[in-house]
Amino acid sequence: MKNIAVFSSGGGSNFKSIHRHIQAGEIPGLIIILISNNSDSDSIKYAKEYNIPTLIINKIRYPNPVAREELLTEALIKKNVDLICLAGYMKLIPQSIVHKYQNRILNIHPALLPQFGGKGFYGIKVHEAVIQSGAEVSGVTVHFVDEDYDHGKIIAQKKIKVRPEDTAITLAEQVLKVEHDLYPKVVKAFC
Repeated sequence: MKNIAVFSSGGGSNFKSIHRHIQAGEIPGLIIILISNNSDSDSIKYAKEYNIPTLIINKIRYPNPVAREELLTEALIKKNVDLICLAGYMKLIPQSIVHKYQNRILNIHPALLPQFGGKGFYGIKVHEAVIQSGAEVSGVTVHFVDEDYDHGKIIAQKKIKVRPEDTAITLAEQVLKVEHDLYPKVVKAFC
C-alpha cells in the first residue's frame, strides 16, 4: 500500500475518481492527506465527508513563503508520503519538494503536452486554445512534475478527436471523462 497525498484547488473530480478506485480495491494505496490552497473547495468538503485529513496552505493563513514551504514539507514527511497526485492544483510546487519527491509527483493535464501547456494553460483556457488552433485531436497527459508548469516527463497520454461542433465546454466534458479513466490507471501502475 502506497501513502498518497493529493493536492487540489477546486472541484477535485480527479481526486474523487482516484479515491473511488481505491475504495473499489483497484488501487493499492491510501489517500492519507488532501492539501489545498482553497478552504472552500469541493475537494475539502469531499475529504471531510470521507474522513480524509486535510491541510489548507495559502498566503492568507501563512503569509511567509518559507513557512508555507516548511509546513508543506513537514506534513508530507510526517505522513510518510510515497506519491503526490496533483488534481487541479493551481500552485507551483516548491523546488525543494520537487527534488525530494522526484519522479513521485504526478500531474494530469487536460490536453496533449507539450502543446497547450505551461503557465496560463489551465481549465477552460486549455480547451479554448485547442479549439482556436483548429487541432483535430486533443486529449489528456499524465506526467511527472518538475520545476516548470506542465513540463516534466510524460508518463501516459490518451487522444480524443475534436469534433467539428465542439466548443471549449463540450471538449472539456469529453476530456474530463478520459481524465477519470487514465489518471487512476497511472496511479495504480505507480502503486
